[in-house]
Amino acid sequence: MLLFLNFMLLIVGFVGLVKGADWFVDGSAAVAKKLHVSSVIIGLTIVAMGTSAPELAVSTTAALKGSNEIAFSNVVGSNIFNLMVVLGVCAVIHSVPVDAIILKRDFPFSIGAMVLTFFATGFGAVISGKLFESSSAGRLGLDMSEDIGKVTRTLSISFLVIFAVYIFLLIYDAKKNPTPEEEINDITPGKCVMLILVGLALIVAGGQAVVYSSQYIARSFGMTETLIGLTVVALGTSLPELVTSIVAAKKGETGLAIGNVVGSNIFNNLLILGVSSTIHPIAVNRASIFDMVVLILMSILIILLVFKKKKLERSGGVLMLLLYSAYIVFAAIR
Repeated sequence: MLLFLNFMLLIVGFVGLVKGADWFVDGSAAVAKKLHVSSVIIGLTIVAMGTSAPELAVSTTAALKGSNEIAFSNVVGSNIFNLMVVLGVCAVIHSVPVDAIILKRDFPFSIGAMVLTFFATGFGAVISGKLFESSSAGRLGLDMSEDIGKVTRTLSISFLVIFAVYIFLLIYDAKKNPTPEEEINDITPGKCVMLILVGLALIVAGGQAVVYSSQYIARSFGMTETLIGLTVVALGTSLPELVTSIVAAKKGETGLAIGNVVGSNIFNNLLILGVSSTIHPIAVNRASIFDMVVLILMSILIILLVFKKKKLERSGGVLMLLLYSAYIVFAAIR
């Protein structure tokens, strides 16, 4: 009976996350358009912030509860899902042109942020050989849950500083290159504020419900919190990115779609990981080190797919979805 109730709580939490993020994006995007900001900048900032709010709520709540495996694996898992599934589905629906600025500035910045995380938390384990050492004598294979790295408060504060500088540069670019005035939805300032506040409230409440229920379900099935965070929680908290980007792709707003994905990954890596590890330093286990390597390699693959034609075609989207499916199978088996 408790297991069933926790499944229901998980579903309710996901609904709160998605609906809350939807309202938050509507209110924030309306404000941004009144300021004449381009769709690429909106995607990288306002929409990315709104769709990343579930990850922030879940990871922060997990950090407060001491469930650091969920906090870290949720960030890595969400970023992999955003890149491979959100972009992959969008490309299958409609080939996604990639703005030159995103390809030259934001995408490499996103990869650089994850490379920094990897070097700060797992590179020492790779060099020392600890990544491939078995912790138990006579035990076959590697203990994937063994902690071999850490996101310290010093590193997390560095993330927050880098994030603040990045946002400042985006705002500076938006003011320097304003877009022509366009017709916008007739949303009053009062309604914008209401959508933002109610959306944030649903996001926070939904995040708490997801963390609580997913922990119980993980223990009931003997699954590690790393696997739950990497799959179920990452999927649930990435639904806003998926829905937003698919709608944007169908409407031809490809700048918003690609900006949403890249911006969300930057928010996840720098802001969310920075905030959650400032609250409580996060131990990084062996599985998460492997996942970070997978994320970096997948990011490089996407750059190779779009570098020549400056767009992600349907064949590339299909390849990304197949690779993600294989990766999830690998994550479950290990």
